[in-house]
Amino acid sequence: MAWVLRFRKLCYVEPAFQLEITTCQQQEEVEEAKLLIPAPPLVQQQLQPIRKKKKYTTKRGGEGGGGGGGDKQNGRSCIDSCCKLIGCICTTWWVVLFLFNTLPPAIFPHVPDPPAVRLKREGVLAYHPVVLVPGIVTGGLELWEGRDCAAGLFRQRLWGGSFTQLFKRPLCWLEHISLDNETGLDPPGIRVRPIPGLVAADYFAPGYFVWAVLIENLAKIGYESKNMHMAAYDWRLSFQNTEIRDKSLSRLKSKIELMYVTNGNKKVVVVPHSMGVIYFTHFLKWVETPPPMGGGGGLGWCAKHIKAIMNIGPAFLGVPKAVSNLFSAEGKDVAYVRAMAPGILDSEILGLQTLEHVMRVSRSWDSIMSLFPKGGETIWGDMDSSPEEGHDCHLVEKKLQPLQNDGNSTDLLRALKIKETVKYGRIISFGKAASLLPSSQLSIPDSKETLRNRMQTDSNSCSDVWTEYDEMSRESIQKVTEIKAYTSTTLIDLLRFVAPKMMKRAEAQFSHGIADDLEDTKYGHYKYWSNPLETKLPDAPDMEIYCMYGVGIPTERSYVYTKSPTDKCKSIPFRIDSSVDGDQDSCLKGGVYFGDGDESVPVLSAGYMCAKGWKGKTRFNPSGISAYSREYNHKPPTSFLEGRGLQSGRHVDIMGNVALIEDVLRVAGGATGTEIGGDQIFSDIIKMSEKINLKL
Repeated sequence: MAWVLRFRKLCYVEPAFQLEITTCQQQEEVEEAKLLIPAPPLVQQQLQPIRKKKKYTTKRGGEGGGGGGGDKQNGRSCIDSCCKLIGCICTTWWVVLFLFNTLPPAIFPHVPDPPAVRLKREGVLAYHPVVLVPGIVTGGLELWEGRDCAAGLFRQRLWGGSFTQLFKRPLCWLEHISLDNETGLDPPGIRVRPIPGLVAADYFAPGYFVWAVLIENLAKIGYESKNMHMAAYDWRLSFQNTEIRDKSLSRLKSKIELMYVTNGNKKVVVVPHSMGVIYFTHFLKWVETPPPMGGGGGLGWCAKHIKAIMNIGPAFLGVPKAVSNLFSAEGKDVAYVRAMAPGILDSEILGLQTLEHVMRVSRSWDSIMSLFPKGGETIWGDMDSSPEEGHDCHLVEKKLQPLQNDGNSTDLLRALKIKETVKYGRIISFGKAASLLPSSQLSIPDSKETLRNRMQTDSNSCSDVWTEYDEMSRESIQKVTEIKAYTSTTLIDLLRFVAPKMMKRAEAQFSHGIADDLEDTKYGHYKYWSNPLETKLPDAPDMEIYCMYGVGIPTERSYVYTKSPTDKCKSIPFRIDSSVDGDQDSCLKGGVYFGDGDESVPVLSAGYMCAKGWKGKTRFNPSGISAYSREYNHKPPTSFLEGRGLQSGRHVDIMGNVALIEDVLRVAGGATGTEIGGDQIFSDIIKMSEKINLKL
């Protein structure tokens, strides 16, 4: 409030002392008096011309009918008006604060107490140790070794915080934040490492919280560094490479064991977020696997050390956003900016090559490929059907009450408005017609045959930015558009064609299919461990798993693409066609088909495993670990006092959701899934799951 007090002093106090100077002549006398104060000889010599000039100006002003004085008076009036305006704003602010603190809550409601304060009054206190696992891009990274252009940045944040280096030395920053295109590890002469501790991911940028609100609430019921830990890791790397380079998995194993022992042999509650969910899924298999590939904890390690895994915003089965990012370095927001101001991203005159730089960097991060849709057409749909068939985007935000598993409420909502079925299974379509027409009316050649031979350009030095597109011929680019639509299965062939080097690295680290026989020894390889459809949960029947995610927000599900208007080699040859829209209530807006989700992860990916894949004893959950679906219906903030929302369901903002925080605190305090209410479902995830024909 210091600045408010300063403005009040400026506007009301200081002007009062100057009211005696009401005329230009009086003001001049005061200024003359100041000039008559004795000063050193050198200063007097410098002031002499100023005095002469002042007298001359005053005389001319008087001869001219007071014109100069009028100018001063006008300037003073302008200043007075500004001060009065600022004074009114300050007074209004004080009045608002006074009313906010004096009026009854019904008139001007107060922000409720934090969940921890209420729960502490109910007797909820710290019990189980808690481990937090951040997701992609939210963890801070710092420089340990760099090139000459990064001089003076030792152990300075390159990722997270204020991002000042991005603006000061952008090309140098891009070089250091990228990984090696061949190995997926550090480029020669560069070492960027994750920042340890809770500060690694409490805030992504100043004022933009990620884990900070949850950490603060945990602290209010008794948590501190001895029983709460942030498992920071380099989210750019493939999961196994975090162990090979940094021993991140080994350090996480040791930390959980230490917290278990030092907290009275109490099991640990693990809280991963976003990509951290599948990172920890990888860990569950790694920790039980014998060395050298695994951690050597044995088959009973998880049952002994882990009480519950509370997955927030889980991307278990991938996200379509990863497809558009790898294919054209864009999503709905980038497509919108490009449509509104194409010069910012595509100007060849400025030579920014913004998206090309984004693509070069992101394609060096193997972790993005971990988010590629898993399960193929069985999960995500084929050319003519998908589990979300019948979804009505117009009704997404109106589902405010939990739906029963019998589906009656869903059927009632759907009966209100019959819409044309969206073919979500076509994750990429070239042209609006290709996204709508029945597959029988589309001439679609075999993707493996069409995309077999990749023709190279005559010159490999066409672009200063390496994206692999600069190595493709125009004939090869045309081949891509000949296949009018791609499903999650044929997208693998597409990426192998347009980015063979990236896919060679990625396919050595990750798999995106469905296991036929989990007893097959090939599934002992680490590339299958982060895919819940190709690995089994540990033998830990007393452990609990939660899928906690927001719903009720339009979320990217599939895309309508077009060729870029320029065929110059410096440009990315494909882009989302932001000019394509559906009708008023359509799921198609700006070249993107939307479904239900948390704005980043569709409900299908976040909820299927807890709703069906792990429900009861299945081949993916042989010990029958209890799985709970906890959905949080999105409600935007009602006033600025709520910040980003106390009931938000957005992918990151949900970390400040009061209901979610309360669930985490109760489980950490010793409650079970049944005691916090069991399943809480608002979306159509049950009906979607029933449409998926998967052997369990």
